[in-house]
Amino acid sequence: MPLNQPGGGVAPTEAYEVYSALYQTPMHELLVFSADSLTDIPQVNGNCLRPSTPQEREMTDAFVAANQQSHRWEQKFSIPQGYRLLPHSKLEQAQTCLATHMRDDARCESYKQLRYVRFLGIPGFDHAHTRALVSVIKSCGHLCGSGGIFAVEKAGGTWQRPVTTDFTRDCSWIY
Repeated sequence: MPLNQPGGGVAPTEAYEVYSALYQTPMHELLVFSADSLTDIPQVNGNCLRPSTPQEREMTDAFVAANQQSHRWEQKFSIPQGYRLLPHSKLEQAQTCLATHMRDDARCESYKQLRYVRFLGIPGFDHAHTRALVSVIKSCGHLCGSGGIFAVEKAGGTWQRPVTTDFTRDCSWIY
């Protein structure tokens, strides 16, 4: 089934809390997200996820359903170092600048500090909304990057990544 089709509207409010929690530790780079949600299609539909419990199957189904359409992220993340949302109209230029190592000084000036554009998928929650699957793709240009689908859980009121299990062990990639 196709994912990332247009028309999903604004990203769901609860998705901001999950990703905000995952980006609380300051990074030594400019944090830039695509304004449109995106998950990596080859990783879904059984290619990497290995659900073995009803809760994992529930999260897998919710993740696939949530990402059938692309959604629009707004400036609602709570990330201490700050971040920038890159609209679709600027995404191609940013990725070209990354791929060419900023060779076109004039066109790439506003991207000089950029190392990656991150694409975030919409989380797929369990029924209690205490566990979820998330997708993060870090693109450093055309055919350059890494990413994966990861399980997260809410512990002590904060979303965090637990130790990787067989459920998502094969869902990370690099190219």
